[in-house]
Amino acid sequence: MSSIAAPDTVPLVTLDRVSKRFANGTLALQDMSLAIGAHDFVSFLGPSGCGKSTALRLVAGLTAPTAGTLTWHQRRGGDAPKIDRDLGFVFQEPTLMPWATVLDNVWLPLRLAGLSREAAEAKVREALAMVGLSKFAGVYPRELSGGMKMRVSIARALVTHPRLLLMDEPFAALDEMTRSKLNNDLLAIWREHRFTVIFVTHSVYESVYLSNRIVVMAPRPGRVIDEICIDEPYPRSAGDFQVSTRYNEHVKAVQRALHGTMDGVAVDH
Repeated sequence: MSSIAAPDTVPLVTLDRVSKRFANGTLALQDMSLAIGAHDFVSFLGPSGCGKSTALRLVAGLTAPTAGTLTWHQRRGGDAPKIDRDLGFVFQEPTLMPWATVLDNVWLPLRLAGLSREAAEAKVREALAMVGLSKFAGVYPRELSGGMKMRVSIARALVTHPRLLLMDEPFAALDEMTRSKLNNDLLAIWREHRFTVIFVTHSVYESVYLSNRIVVMAPRPGRVIDEICIDEPYPRSAGDFQVSTRYNEHVKAVQRALHGTMDGVAVDH
């Protein structure tokens, strides 16, 4: 059944005029305002140095804004969000522990939360099944391909069942075929488990294929210069959506917006 993902009416996290200036004086972000809804798939797109990764790290709590406010909103049941469990992070490099098996690498977030290996094993194996690595639990990272290492990294980020998954150019170093397969698998996992994704990418084509919203950012100081809705149904397939006229129209609209960032002017669609 096809569906168009739409943001929840209650935001999951909001940025209100957030700025970030580093100790060396560099203004990386300026007055960035954005609301991320539940089950959104949002891509941050922009030229190098526009603050995409900085914005991601602010959301993750890895660094603090120097101005503005970032707010995590309450769960529907009223419980306050817990960053360590409600958020998963996938970096550009898999950053796996080479001395540990795949199972032990994925166990790490639960281990840090105080869960024993025995108590965590069912959750870890569930996460490995989500990324298609059930048969590789006892394998070491050196025995895995680049794409498989990234799957381990994704499983590790998902093992706590986060509400929000942050992904910082996770597929940039992979070959095109592996990247395409991981794009499709990520969308399938996202649709089934209904978490929210913020995805940093330099690829217009990848952002249009994956996202229901694309946030186009201007060069330093980084800020939102355009937001583009990709109102196309899921599931999407490379053999269908990516060869469609609608896909090409979205790509052209995003490219126009991206070119407009060089002048700091939003582009009409």
